[in-house]
Amino acid sequence: MASFNTSKNLPPAPKIHPKSSRDDRMMAGAIFVIGLYLVIALALPLYTMLSKSFTTAVFNLQNYEFQVNKGDGWSEPVSGYQINESLSLLKPDELITSSDGRLAATTFFPDFNFRSKTEYRLRQLDENGSFLVGTQRIADTEWHTYPANKFRRIVLRPSQSSGIDNYITYFSTPALFRSIQNSLFISILTTLITVGLAFGFAYALTRSRMPFKGGFRLAAMVPILVPSLLPGIALVYLFGNQGMIKEVLFGEPIYGPIGIVIGSVFFTFPHALIIITTALAISDARLYEAAVSLRASPWKTFWTVTIPGARYGLISASFVVFNLVITDFGLPKVIGGQYNMLAVDIYKQVIGQQNFEMGAVVSVVLLIPALSAFTIDRYVQKKQVAQISSRSVPYEPKSNRKFDMICFFYCALVAVFIVGLIIICQYAALIKLWPYNLNLSLANYNFDVMDGGGWSSYYNSIKLALLTALTGTLVVFFGAYMVEKTNGFLFTRSAFQFLAMMPMAIPGMVLGLAYIFFFNHPDNPLGTIYGTMVILVVCTVTHFYTVSHLTAVTALKQMDREFEAVASSLKQPFYKLFAKVTVPVCMPSILDISIYLFVNAMTTVSAVIFLYSPDTALASIAVMNMDDAGDIAPAAAMGMMIFYTNVIARLIHLFVTRKLMKSTQAWRTRQR
Repeated sequence: MASFNTSKNLPPAPKIHPKSSRDDRMMAGAIFVIGLYLVIALALPLYTMLSKSFTTAVFNLQNYEFQVNKGDGWSEPVSGYQINESLSLLKPDELITSSDGRLAATTFFPDFNFRSKTEYRLRQLDENGSFLVGTQRIADTEWHTYPANKFRRIVLRPSQSSGIDNYITYFSTPALFRSIQNSLFISILTTLITVGLAFGFAYALTRSRMPFKGGFRLAAMVPILVPSLLPGIALVYLFGNQGMIKEVLFGEPIYGPIGIVIGSVFFTFPHALIIITTALAISDARLYEAAVSLRASPWKTFWTVTIPGARYGLISASFVVFNLVITDFGLPKVIGGQYNMLAVDIYKQVIGQQNFEMGAVVSVVLLIPALSAFTIDRYVQKKQVAQISSRSVPYEPKSNRKFDMICFFYCALVAVFIVGLIIICQYAALIKLWPYNLNLSLANYNFDVMDGGGWSSYYNSIKLALLTALTGTLVVFFGAYMVEKTNGFLFTRSAFQFLAMMPMAIPGMVLGLAYIFFFNHPDNPLGTIYGTMVILVVCTVTHFYTVSHLTAVTALKQMDREFEAVASSLKQPFYKLFAKVTVPVCMPSILDISIYLFVNAMTTVSAVIFLYSPDTALASIAVMNMDDAGDIAPAAAMGMMIFYTNVIARLIHLFVTRKLMKSTQAWRTRQR
């Protein structure tokens, strides 16, 4: 029988493009909406700030011409440049200014007298230029005549252009450039100390049978509940000029690198501990059994089994601590003294000198190490391989009295350091006048008579925290659900994931300054939210978006896609599945996101320092303002109010979680 091969005669098969369902299109639309929020709240402000850093402003004296009439007719027109050259009034570096710079027109007339009858004419030649007469802006190129009494109110405005002059100025200014060295030194030193201490603490928790492990874990998490300024205040009371134990430092001042490092170790310790404890907790007991059978010493086992197994956790913890320290503003502001750091430089340039362009330059410089640390950390995490397989045996530490006691005393020392600083703050908040009147009183809690915002700032913080927890949880979880469960639209989902990961690498000071440039621009229709609670909520949610997003995605990945398949086969819309299945199953993670946003909204300083108004002053900002005003005890009292509020919120979160777990997570028990 003859065989026929007809495949050569058949036309090529058409490519099959699976059609997206109505639910997929709706979910893609939702991704676009939330992605648009991230573009407006993150990408556009950062782009605006980057553009601002390349904006240079200089008084171009050739653009202005003057004439004078002393009663004998008008003189020949002469430019400001010609006057300046002949009289040597201003040096070239004095003509460099900010975009909001002002130069009095009377500068070019040393013999000016506003009582004289001399008349002055002025015109500017640049069609894009302007000058001010009081508050009136003149932007034409016509001659304008003014009597002497009015001429004194005229100020010239600078011309703007783009270039790298701001960066040249920054790197050629020793005081500014030194901030980079200081920030890197403090961050690296703090990282080494914190990761070392956290590893020892985590090792004791996972490798010993010491008592009170739960208490030690609880004590180690305390710094998360307070703003970073609070340890600085405690250190002042301990080691300041009138400190309780200032002799311990042998005459060295606490104001500067010593205080910054000690305080940074305090507030970064729990972040490192969480990561390292997780890395050590997943060890495979079979590796240790193999080491024992090979008669390896405990020291060799430590270096060949424990450290390699935890190396990714150690690296990740190092970069997290480094990022937290180099971007922190509160602690260096309180206890840094004259020791300049990048985050404080941004504040000084913007608030102190009103030089927004240079503030943008410092922000870009601060972004470089922060982005580098974040990028390397993400790369290392991708290289991480699974340490636990289906055959792995959980490691169970064996009792060793001597080792357990060493671990106990080590953890006790660290816990005393952490809890001790909190106790010092509470003690300081109750003392009438340190160190002259040590009687206890609640007078320091009378915030309404202090500089900083009063009790209204505390209530504003609670309002901000609640709004951030509510709206942030909704936006973050809904966005994560859309990204994780939508079929197709790969580019849209990838772009959204990129935007969702960006906030983790953006320092709070940088984000806050970017919001000034973007939302405070007169042409921005969204500028109406500037100075309101809305912009504080938007900024806070955006600042802490990444961790919340990753938490939601992790929870959603645990749900099998069969749920969506079943719902689709039953012709049920995705929002019913989302409301009746996804939300109840993921409720523990949703509550974790909400408490994370609440606590961080209560303690944040750097992200909102540029955005609050007298009506929206916050408790964390009040702590800094009262400390600046010399009211250190009231600042400690406000810091403790933040701490107690977060403790209560944590307890409520624990209670609600347990209640909801019984009603929404009963399937887990039945499944067992």
